[in-house]
Amino acid sequence: MSAPLGVYPRKPSAMAELFASEKTLIGAVHLPPLPGSPSYRGQSVAELSRFAVEEAATYVSNGFDSVIVENHWDLPFLKPGEHGYEVAAAMGVITAAVVAELGSRVGVSVLSNAGTCSVAAAWSAGAGWVRVNQWANAYVANEGFIEGQAARTTRYRHEIGADPVKVFADVHVKHGAHAIVADRTLAEQTEDAEFFDADVLIATGSRTGHATSVEEVVGIRDHTQLPVIIGSGIDPGNVAALLAECDGAIVASSAKENGRWWGRADAGKVRAVARAAGK
Repeated sequence: MSAPLGVYPRKPSAMAELFASEKTLIGAVHLPPLPGSPSYRGQSVAELSRFAVEEAATYVSNGFDSVIVENHWDLPFLKPGEHGYEVAAAMGVITAAVVAELGSRVGVSVLSNAGTCSVAAAWSAGAGWVRVNQWANAYVANEGFIEGQAARTTRYRHEIGADPVKVFADVHVKHGAHAIVADRTLAEQTEDAEFFDADVLIATGSRTGHATSVEEVVGIRDHTQLPVIIGSGIDPGNVAALLAECDGAIVASSAKENGRWWGRADAGKVRAVARAAGK
């Protein structure tokens, strides 16, 4: 039976489908520059795949539940729709190597905000989900004017038969002005992302590595039926308090050897976050 008018039908929890753990920790695998990037230096995709598998192993062998694979060194980032075939191909092959070790609970994020490219890579690799930073509405970022990708991505996902791939969508996206005009509250943006068929919502700080406030997490959680996770700023000092208010977190900078997103994952720092989270 269809839901009453004005009420979103409740989805099965994508977090429960993908992960065995109730409070999920996801490590970010930030890949070196890929083919097509200005900083690419000719490494084979096999070599890049080995890097990704090593990073993933550091996370999961020290208490994390899974990882998300990101082309974070493909700077400056392209806008959605501008990524070449080489990006989807490289991300698919590299992610498939990680999936071979961890299974379908692995995620994919092609920056910036490339929903269709992420879905193509995830589906070809057997990964279970993608992260899309701007799912509904629009904002101004370093890349320029960025529009929500929900309509294009959901249609493309269905067209290639990739409906099982879940979408983790940021609500208050980092690295940009949060609205073109200040007329959309956090509650309204949360409801927009759910209405546009996201599966999991993400709360973040203002930049990579910046802490997400408890108020931001609660403000999203209280206006959605979907699972909510944190997308930036988790460290051993705040992970327990923040996880108490949501379903999980994506962790990067605090788990890196140099405390920055561009470092290698450090076993001791990964373990410190996991222990603080009660893993």
